[in-house]
Amino acid sequence: MPIRRIVPFSLGAALLCWATPALAEDVLDTGDTAWILTSTALVLFMTIPGLALFYCGLVRTKNVLSVMMQCFALTALMTILWLAYGYSLAFGTGGMEAGTTNLHSFIGTFEKAFLRGVGPDTVSGTIPEVLFFAFQMTFAIITPALIVGAFAERMRFAAMLAFMVGWFTFVYLPICHMTWGGDGGFFWDMGVFDFAGGIVVHITAGIAALVLALQLGVRRGWPTSPMPPHNLTLTVIGTGMLWVGWYGFNAGSALGAGGSAAMALVVTQISAATAALTWMTIEWLAAGRPSVLGVVTGSIAGLAAITPASGFVGPVGALCIGLASGCACYWASVVLKFRLGYDDSLDVFGVHGVGGFVGTVLAGVFASQIFGGLQGDLAIGKQVGVQLVAAVTTVAYTALVTYGLARAVDVLIGLRVDDLGEEQGLDLFEHGESGYNL
Repeated sequence: MPIRRIVPFSLGAALLCWATPALAEDVLDTGDTAWILTSTALVLFMTIPGLALFYCGLVRTKNVLSVMMQCFALTALMTILWLAYGYSLAFGTGGMEAGTTNLHSFIGTFEKAFLRGVGPDTVSGTIPEVLFFAFQMTFAIITPALIVGAFAERMRFAAMLAFMVGWFTFVYLPICHMTWGGDGGFFWDMGVFDFAGGIVVHITAGIAALVLALQLGVRRGWPTSPMPPHNLTLTVIGTGMLWVGWYGFNAGSALGAGGSAAMALVVTQISAATAALTWMTIEWLAAGRPSVLGVVTGSIAGLAAITPASGFVGPVGALCIGLASGCACYWASVVLKFRLGYDDSLDVFGVHGVGGFVGTVLAGVFASQIFGGLQGDLAIGKQVGVQLVAAVTTVAYTALVTYGLARAVDVLIGLRVDDLGEEQGLDLFEHGESGYNL
């Protein structure tokens, strides 16, 4: 079976070898295994404590523990769901065939449920398959956790858990399978570039965030009453953890310790730095002073945007993607949100949704060797078209399913806490605890 394109050793190339063993003999490599063990720890570290600290510093004092609780509970919940059926439905390949569209082009099988047939000696590419399971599990954990920032300070904990079970099952798993599931996957067969999750992680989470923000409505008093972050120090610490952890996110997606991982790490750093400086500069010019909140948010925008492109672009591409995402995400978070009047509490759509979309589309441009990319003589127009189709399809599918799930949960449980609960704060109202002596 021919390889559809020449790529550096990446998540896509490794999955191709994994899904079609005739192409290459799976041989365990201890260096690759050591790097992916490290990367798995780094990506989990992004959620707990990185994302938890980033988010809890941005909310008001009375909601700090609720945000941390949501991040921790989702880490536990997604782990069990990933074991039970998530990994199998995302990466089960039974019935898949290159160039043929059937049910398994959109979702996998239950062949690996509860890791059936997977043991310590089962090899996937050059790493143990159980390690591939664990690495991908950390992506399944952080994606729903990102959405927490959109409904912070007003969604019921029970409703959040119920919604996330459905969202993981009916949004994350199909998109993951279509993009990364190997030959026969719908987006895979289109030739989509998504090295580490621009489509799978950031677009899905960003669009879900927007839909939930619209469904829940604005927080009491927003936008007329000031709702400043209660502790930006925690947010800066969380940002640093996310930035460092992103090396595992992007460079780890090479699934090996080699040149592809090294380049992914370098372009990740360049994009984050460029977007941070871009956001800071725009804010400085617009408001007369640069803010800590602005520079850290800009860095996250650059990290989100480079994610899909990190295995395909070079330094020049990373610089351009960082600049574009810094501008686009600033506009979406600071201008568009207030013009349209939706309360995305911590700018998940503006940063992750917009950043992921921008990076996904621009991967089709800057992967070309013309811009120092790694994909040789790429037909840029055709590839950009492929990227756009996949991104827009993901937006539409995610929005539709998220809306249906949110409506169902609202009818069955109720999405939002009442006015008393919101006024009191979710820490006390939902959990009977407080992170501060009030």
